[in-house]
Amino acid sequence: MYKLNENYSNLKESYLFAQINSKVKNFSSEHPEAKIIRLGIGDVTLPLSSQVISAMHSAVDEMADGKTFKGYGPEQGYEFLKESIRGYYKSHNVDLETAEIFVSDGAKSDLGNILDLFDKSNVVLIPDPVYPVYVDTNIMDGRKILFMNASEENGFLPMPDSSVDCDIIYLCSPNNPTGAAYNRTQLKEWVDYAKAKGALILFDAAYEAFIEDPLLPRSIYEIEGAKDVAIEFCSFSKTAGFTGVRLGYTIVPNALGPLNKMWLRRQTTKFNGVSYIVQKGGNAIFSEEGLKQIKENIAVYKKNAVVIMETLDKLGIKYTGGKNSPYIWLKCPNQMNSWDFFDLLLEKANVVGTPGAGFGTNGEGWFRLTAFNTLANTQEAMQRLEKVL
Repeated sequence: MYKLNENYSNLKESYLFAQINSKVKNFSSEHPEAKIIRLGIGDVTLPLSSQVISAMHSAVDEMADGKTFKGYGPEQGYEFLKESIRGYYKSHNVDLETAEIFVSDGAKSDLGNILDLFDKSNVVLIPDPVYPVYVDTNIMDGRKILFMNASEENGFLPMPDSSVDCDIIYLCSPNNPTGAAYNRTQLKEWVDYAKAKGALILFDAAYEAFIEDPLLPRSIYEIEGAKDVAIEFCSFSKTAGFTGVRLGYTIVPNALGPLNKMWLRRQTTKFNGVSYIVQKGGNAIFSEEGLKQIKENIAVYKKNAVVIMETLDKLGIKYTGGKNSPYIWLKCPNQMNSWDFFDLLLEKANVVGTPGAGFGTNGEGWFRLTAFNTLANTQEAMQRLEKVL
């Protein structure tokens, strides 16, 4: 008789965002007249740029012609896209080989799938609060998890503790959910710590395009020695609005020894690659006009973040993030717990955010708002917030 993976019984009953959707759905059914404004789930609202759409249309036409039709592509991505990604990193003073770049359907998938390469005995170090996928995928595998405290006191940027031993370290900068970002000195400490412990850093750079402070690195590979200890994950979802299209990439440096070949073997066995049409659309992002257009879209979200931050400043509410991140992490007023604050905003302001408790123990009493909406909706949501608070 077959046996189940009992580790699933250790997971929370439902995924955080599924729980939020259920609450919103129930409220909407009871109050159909309410105009709900969502500043919770980090989905984008602006359409794909014209440069991307044009490239995808062209690719569709190619697929309709026997001379240019494409069947199975390389599981690790077409060379034209890998070369463009390589050039993008070069513009930030990071040298990569195309063989170190693996194109995928998104960072979330790769962050879970990369665990195929590691024995279940590895001890994992994860910040709290944190993106739930880091925790849940390791629970599914039955690994021991240690948590490092991200708090108001350390600016939600925990630093290494030499007394703690671990094998795999998760870092996300700019962070989801807190919006906090590590500077070069701080990341160098993490690189040195990983080397000293013989550990590997899994670095989530999904929000790198929102960084505007030149003192903040966009890639961990801007840090000396990082290629020896880090795998980097990135996504086109927030950078170029590909949440519904699905495209990302993972960097596995050759300096990591067998890991590059192991990841190639894993992908060629379990993954058939991203469609040619999607990769052509992604490639268009790296053209001069493509980069200009995605910067214009990101500027809209940044303006939304400013609107949120200005409102919180006016109300005297503490927060992190916003300037170099699409996320604003605010302290719940009047010492409310985060789910009570969620209910208050939903019921009284018809605004949806994300309770910090859903991201870990240290998230209790905090709340995440996102800048991924229209300017008009963001402004209206903040006006409602002011009335309620």
